Amino acid sequence: MSRDPLAAIAAAATPQSRPIPGREAEMVRNNAGGHTFAKDLWRTLEDFLVLGTAGGTYYVGEQTHTFQNVQVVNGAVAADGQRAVALAVEVSTGRPPRAPRNHPALFLLATAITNGDLETRRAARTALPQVARTTFHQANFFGYWKALHGKATGNGTAPKTGRVARGALGDLLTSQPPDRVAFQACKAAARKTPQGEPFSLRDVLRIAHPKAESPQRRALFGWIAGNVDDAEARQLLPSVDAFLTAKAVTSAAEAVGVVTGRGVPWEFLPDAVLTEPEVWDALIDTVGMTALIRNLARMTRIGTLTPMGEATRRAAARLTDRDALAAGRIHPLDVYLALRVYASGCSRPNPKAPAQSWTPVPQIKDALEEAFDLSFGHIEPSGKRLLIAVDSSGSMSYGSMTASGSPLGTAYQVACAMATILARIERANAHVIDVDTVVHASRITPRTNLREIDTWRPSGGGTDLSLPFSHALAQRLEVDGVLVLTDNETWAGRIHPSQALASYRSGINPAARCVVASLTAAGHSIADPRDEGVLQIAGFDATLPQVVTGFLR
Repeated sequence: MSRDPLAAIAAAATPQSRPIPGREAEMVRNNAGGHTFAKDLWRTLEDFLVLGTAGGTYYVGEQTHTFQNVQVVNGAVAADGQRAVALAVEVSTGRPPRAPRNHPALFLLATAITNGDLETRRAARTALPQVARTTFHQANFFGYWKALHGKATGNGTAPKTGRVARGALGDLLTSQPPDRVAFQACKAAARKTPQGEPFSLRDVLRIAHPKAESPQRRALFGWIAGNVDDAEARQLLPSVDAFLTAKAVTSAAEAVGVVTGRGVPWEFLPDAVLTEPEVWDALIDTVGMTALIRNLARMTRIGTLTPMGEATRRAAARLTDRDALAAGRIHPLDVYLALRVYASGCSRPNPKAPAQSWTPVPQIKDALEEAFDLSFGHIEPSGKRLLIAVDSSGSMSYGSMTASGSPLGTAYQVACAMATILARIERANAHVIDVDTVVHASRITPRTNLREIDTWRPSGGGTDLSLPFSHALAQRLEVDGVLVLTDNETWAGRIHPSQALASYRSGINPAARCVVASLTAAGHSIADPRDEGVLQIAGFDATLPQVVTGFLR
């Protein structure tokens, strides 16, 4: 009797190369050729806001990956622009912040103000001062908005404006006290848009034409526009006085005096004195936490930070100050990036410029490792049993995840860093495995050092993300939850992950939960959207341990 081919069609065990029978409309073919559940518009948008698209993925180049996600942004703004804006604000302003970079949220606001309906544009205007908190953010928003709002002119491209767009830009100049805006205006001289154009608040003022409600604000706007002289502005705006005093210094000794006496940021100082070790020695105690982290390599290169040096001791003390990290809104990715870049001894943020090199100081590397842990805050163990599965397939080794031209590590290394943190929290209640087309023992333990992870490579091969659940069933592992850290590009299994999870629940623990942490904004997931016992999250999120343990509880 010949074999009936229809016998191979089953809803409980379907090869990942085919959609689950009866669920075809909910599934899509992923970039690796397997079938996964399509994320809805809002889940995909959230992934983009958290992860961005820099670097692309193993299967999709950066340009294509970016274009796909821009289409998602446009779709969300068209479907419910106010909801899209609210999500951008939530991702950008959460404490701790959920996104390592603010660029995606700023791009969404620029899109909302450009293409949204009237209520969406008004919502984006209200949100802009909350999201564009610094001149760096403002420069990025201005560049995105100008590009999206562009119109052809005889001399190139100029932004076209409407009342809401002008109001949004004007809010950047009126939503804070005049001297605070003056401080930002002085720092803005060192900023550029994402397109590489110089940015200043004079550009914003020229387009927005905001009204000045006080003599101090009138002096500010006049000084930015060049209609009020320095002497008058200095009398009414202390930040302008500090800026002009700092710009006038001609020696390192004078610069140190201004830094210690006036507390000016490094952006106020002339470039000529920023190569002097003693100037940065003074700045260590006054610059913001983000500026301190970003300039560690510079301070090492010019000789401010040296082994056993006093400046090194003070810098390490600030880096390991839990309260200062929280006040500076430092995301764990910021510290992890700083550690990897600093420890590498070289950086090339501009591919057209020569690479920069330095000899890392061990005490600073140690401080960054401690800061990485402290930036997650104090987390109590959940008391639940957790299986952590790290996708170790070939796609997880693609290139290097990057931020602003600096290496972050492969998706596999980032996933291992996440797994290490959770293993430290849960101790004996956590078990970590690697999976490709088979299960591998993980090298992660509660004592794993982040420096070890920097050298790790995945096992490679194909991807079968049903294995965490099939393995737990075969080994009779009684767990309360499974965390899968992956890019979702599964294809090789004889059964879908959602089906394997159902089998585990049937055979071991009916209440078992699952968290799928996506490391790329690919628009699809192994998680069944109908399953209330499955949580989907995105990115290297500082709240991940709390989210996982809270969901398990």
